Amino acid sequence: MNLKKIVGFLLLSLWLISAANAAASQGMLPRVYSKERDISGWLMSEKLDGVRGCWDGRQLWSKNGHLLHPPEAFVRGLPDFALEGELWGGRGTFERTASIVLTEQPHDGWLQLQFAIFDVPEAAGAFTRRIEKARAWFAGHPSRHAFVIPQVSVRDREQLQQELKRVAELGGEGLIVRNPDAPYVAGRSAEILKVKDFQDAEAVVIGHVPGQGKNLGRLGSLRVKLPDGTHFKIGTGFSVEQRENPPPIGAVVTFKYYGCYSSGIPKFPSFLRLRRDHGL
Repeated sequence: MNLKKIVGFLLLSLWLISAANAAASQGMLPRVYSKERDISGWLMSEKLDGVRGCWDGRQLWSKNGHLLHPPEAFVRGLPDFALEGELWGGRGTFERTASIVLTEQPHDGWLQLQFAIFDVPEAAGAFTRRIEKARAWFAGHPSRHAFVIPQVSVRDREQLQQELKRVAELGGEGLIVRNPDAPYVAGRSAEILKVKDFQDAEAVVIGHVPGQGKNLGRLGSLRVKLPDGTHFKIGTGFSVEQRENPPPIGAVVTFKYYGCYSSGIPKFPSFLRLRRDHGL
């Protein structure tokens, strides 16, 4: 093997190791639900719109391995084994939750949040067995700031759609469905799926387009760029306050859309939120 091939092999190996480590650090992540997938007998729960947290038995970390700083009162009563969940302040509170979690010193703002637990990553066996370990712990050690997310068995697609509609009417983001027999595997998994009426993605803000008419003197739309380089504009979904103080250039925003054109541009993009926890 010549030197060029050896270097290429080493670079490929390093890239694969880096990708594997990145996937592992982010835990088990959902893919997008497709109606062709039969999920009868799976378990469903509301997809809570918070900041992902990973408890290692002693400290709380973000999904990308950044140490978080909750006060002792928040983590008091958590077990000595690992948990994964969502740091959650209620429906429609993502930005407030993210600002609390991003603070680098413990403070009482954390006491407005709860750690909503959805997995026990180091426990062996199927999901039902893993989550039962968390349920058993909190049955004997109740906490004001932690709970295990309830899971409901899915009968059929009709029930799934009814529950999705109910959650949406309450202001929720969507559902998560899980194969109850699946082992824990880090990275994107087809054994856990997110179910929404729309798709969502993230983009980087690259420009501001001035508004006209009722938005004269305020933001009209954001120019944004996807990771693949696709440029487009987002012109809806903003509050009056967000139009007066738009996300800055370089910020990461989450938007919803309904499929893509052949050009790759998302259809009917609408602003959801500034992704303050990006990189956590």
